[in-house]
Amino acid sequence: MTRLVLPDTDRVLSRQTGWVRAHWEALADHLLDSLVPYVSPGAARVVLPGRPSRSGTDSDELEGFARSFMLAAFRIAGVRGEGCEKLIERYARGVANGANPDHPEAWLRLTPRSQQMVEAAAIAVALHESREWIWDRLDSRAQEHVAEWLGGFIGSTTHDNNWRLFQVVSEQFLASVGAPYSQEDIDGGLDRIEDWYVGDGWYSDGDGQNFDNYIGWAMHLYPGLWTRMAAATPGAQYDDRLKVYRERLSLFLEDAVHLVGNDGAPIYQGRSLTYRMAAATPYWMGQILDATPLSAGATRRLCSGIARHFVQHGVPDDRGLLTLGWYDTFLPTTQAYSGPGSPYWASKGFIGLLLPPEHPVWADPEETVPLDEADQVRAMPAPGWLVHASRHDQVVRLINHGADHAPPAEPEGVEAAGDPHYDRLAFANHAGPEISDAASLQRVDNLTSLVDQNGKSSYRGRIRRLGIGARSASSWHKAWLGTEGPWRIETTSVVHGGWEIRCSLVEGPAGALIRSGGYAVAGDSLPTATVGARPAWASARNADGLMAAVVNLHGYDEAGVHRDLGANPFGPHSATPYLTVSHPGEPLVLVHAVLLTRDAIRPEALAEGIDIVVAGQEITLTLPGYDTELVRLGNH
Repeated sequence: MTRLVLPDTDRVLSRQTGWVRAHWEALADHLLDSLVPYVSPGAARVVLPGRPSRSGTDSDELEGFARSFMLAAFRIAGVRGEGCEKLIERYARGVANGANPDHPEAWLRLTPRSQQMVEAAAIAVALHESREWIWDRLDSRAQEHVAEWLGGFIGSTTHDNNWRLFQVVSEQFLASVGAPYSQEDIDGGLDRIEDWYVGDGWYSDGDGQNFDNYIGWAMHLYPGLWTRMAAATPGAQYDDRLKVYRERLSLFLEDAVHLVGNDGAPIYQGRSLTYRMAAATPYWMGQILDATPLSAGATRRLCSGIARHFVQHGVPDDRGLLTLGWYDTFLPTTQAYSGPGSPYWASKGFIGLLLPPEHPVWADPEETVPLDEADQVRAMPAPGWLVHASRHDQVVRLINHGADHAPPAEPEGVEAAGDPHYDRLAFANHAGPEISDAASLQRVDNLTSLVDQNGKSSYRGRIRRLGIGARSASSWHKAWLGTEGPWRIETTSVVHGGWEIRCSLVEGPAGALIRSGGYAVAGDSLPTATVGARPAWASARNADGLMAAVVNLHGYDEAGVHRDLGANPFGPHSATPYLTVSHPGEPLVLVHAVLLTRDAIRPEALAEGIDIVVAGQEITLTLPGYDTELVRLGNH
């Protein structure tokens, strides 16, 4: 067991975070050194403890090798191999043995849509970036074995999402070393992602409304890496695509800079969140491709903030390992494809180490990001998000009216079930959705739902967009109670500073309970709950001072706080404030305020500070310091 030892903070070069390149190198070295006890005798596998993935242990052990190899490659290449002799030897030996079909530790062959395709792409990227120190030192037979193994991609089929890019980079690596490859596969994958480009620098990860961290750490990363491989391939044509990718990445980063708090905490939304520091990937890539609106100093300030945030929250663990979870081990954060080696895709977040120490991203003083200067509100029409963030308490809130990860088309009468990593009305960087098995049936937090007599609530599957403005966004979804339904629930969110005002039009059967929940706050101890009346309101505050609250502005009768245990990635004890009313059978207009703040605010005071007039399905809101906001519900 080794302990993470970081250099002293440098407040001259890095005024905000104190982190410089030496901190990143120390963290990378600690992660790689801590894997040594788990490296197989032939070094081709990393056998980590933890829950196996659905792909089996052979795949998981390859995953541990491949993903850590990416980190090793960035570390080696960034210092031109200096001082990395043991690392070079370990991974060179592992590559030679794993690709050798006759070796006891031989890797699984690539078959269509197999998990090993993901890991093969990591190995291809690592071999390219460390080519001078690892690929070039392999003997010809070992190189042939690698080419044969990666050649399993040629003419094969991947999942029709970011996996297309795994085939692209793997075959481009083959082309760069003079091995057999298919230009049709490469062009086909790059052409396919054009179908998923939705504007403003955003892609969907496959057909549908699939917006999450994969856009930054996959849809922008791999095309950029492909251009680096193509540049090393004689005769490859890549300039036109590179121009497009650079323009799109720069546009994406104009939005993405708002998805991280000024304390480095990323928003908890989407799948594969156990990759943690991989959230830094697109910001580094902006510097690598010279395709960013951010200065070099602002880029390092943002990325170092992310890495430092996880380190401060116990990542890696006391064994030096990245566990399956967010901060500590928490399996509901993961997916069935996540194995013990899966978190090592955090390696992507270290890609900035490819930039040499003299690069401005390492040599320039840190500069501020927007949230360092002032509170932020940012409308993101492409993913259907509205982000509002508070500088003083470092809370970033994402209002979601467009990302659902639902299949793009289904037969009539069938609706996709909601996924708590996507279906909530809001997400945040210091609060996460309730995602245990029990919580998936109750669905209290950040949803407006119909609830049956057994306590099971309707879900928000496919999100149907209605529009987004500078500080408001709208959508609707179908709600079912068992086999009954569907009923229509429409919601418009209006942002005012750190507040969100949710205006809803709810259809449903007479007598059904309507429940609207706020954020779930969590911690090591039970959050303090408070419930009030006239107006109905409820709040929950954790030991760190983070408070979630909901306040009735129109239509609700009662309030409460739902408590849970082992349901939240931010701590074992969680609590969610909510409002309820019985459905009259006719479409009902409801309005409530939602807060997530560290302020010592009296929630019921919101009702005193907001003037509201409801006329039929029109709502007139007068917010402090703002002009009147008119919300029209019943849009189809």
